[in-house]
Amino acid sequence: MFIRYIEKDVSKLIKSFPSVALLGPRQVGKTTLAKSVVKNIKNTTYLDLEDKDDWNALQNPKLFFETHRNSLIIIDEVQRMPELFPALRAEIDAKRKAGRFLLLGSASPDLLKKSSETLAGRIVFKELSPLLYNEVSATISYEKHWLRGGYPEALRQKNASLWNTWHASFLRTYIEKDLPMLGLASPALTITRLLQMLAYNQGQILNKSEYANALGVSVPTVSNILDYLSYAYLIRILPPFSANVKKRIVRSPKVYLRDSGMLHHLLGVSQNKDLLANPKAGLSWEGYVLEQIINYFGDTKTFFYYRTQDGTEADLVIAHYNKPTHIVEVKMNSSPQVSKSLMNSMEDLSIKQAVIVVPGTKVLFFLKKEVKVCSLDMFFENY
Repeated sequence: MFIRYIEKDVSKLIKSFPSVALLGPRQVGKTTLAKSVVKNIKNTTYLDLEDKDDWNALQNPKLFFETHRNSLIIIDEVQRMPELFPALRAEIDAKRKAGRFLLLGSASPDLLKKSSETLAGRIVFKELSPLLYNEVSATISYEKHWLRGGYPEALRQKNASLWNTWHASFLRTYIEKDLPMLGLASPALTITRLLQMLAYNQGQILNKSEYANALGVSVPTVSNILDYLSYAYLIRILPPFSANVKKRIVRSPKVYLRDSGMLHHLLGVSQNKDLLANPKAGLSWEGYVLEQIINYFGDTKTFFYYRTQDGTEADLVIAHYNKPTHIVEVKMNSSPQVSKSLMNSMEDLSIKQAVIVVPGTKVLFFLKKEVKVCSLDMFFENY
């Protein structure tokens, strides 16, 4: 079992708040992490809302909660019972103390909050991403992690055929079962085709009209599907940085498939040699690196890309309270150069430090005092 770096954070939150929601995509390891976090807590009660008996146990939530007031109640797949949230609020108010509930779900806070507004001030959210490279680097190479992605079961498969089978099953479950359960009414074929288009346009500026025309649906339909894919942690919509910038900038977001393994499955790539030869390899590497960095920092930072109408751009802007602090450029070339675009971006955003992330391990050198080149492992060691 891999040690998740957010485990200590989740433990601290349970000790500090009445209710903690641990959110992330299906099969990412939320249940495993939850059981590890609470192993030293004496009284715990675990319910899985995909289990019929556990579902039935909560048909009278008030009685169940009153009966288990001395336990930390763990509710898995909580998004399956949105009507539970008012009862949670009433129970927390009846006995307000830390460590009452640990909620596990595969829908984002934006979606859950539609049902959980009554829990304002009573709940905190923590996201669990697929396994990050710095969590597996002791036993798994970055090449394998980049190719296969971070879902634990995908990484464990013995060969490429089984890995592809796992991803096909994973996507089918999401498209045919989970997304409709969350409220998405679009046909499965439309969702599948849109995901394939997003894979082939990894890291590109979002153009909803093009997708709508290709699919034969309306722009609002595309917007709705994209929202649900984002809610379910399958895609990342990266906004442009625009605050206090005097130049004309591109204002549409970029879109990435969040897991590199899912991306490669949709692209039909299952071997490292094929990935390196694929014309999408550079954008795949870019999305992979950005996802590793964004998930590593979590909600302690905010993240954007930057692009002006005259072509100046930066792959990732890291900001603290929306004030840019660092630029990250992602290159497949192991011997990159300092580009005019990078220097212009730093000047536009008043940023003094930039990092260029390249493939490899133990890579670290400076091109200029303010521009560092490093591999992903060294980024995490030296940021």
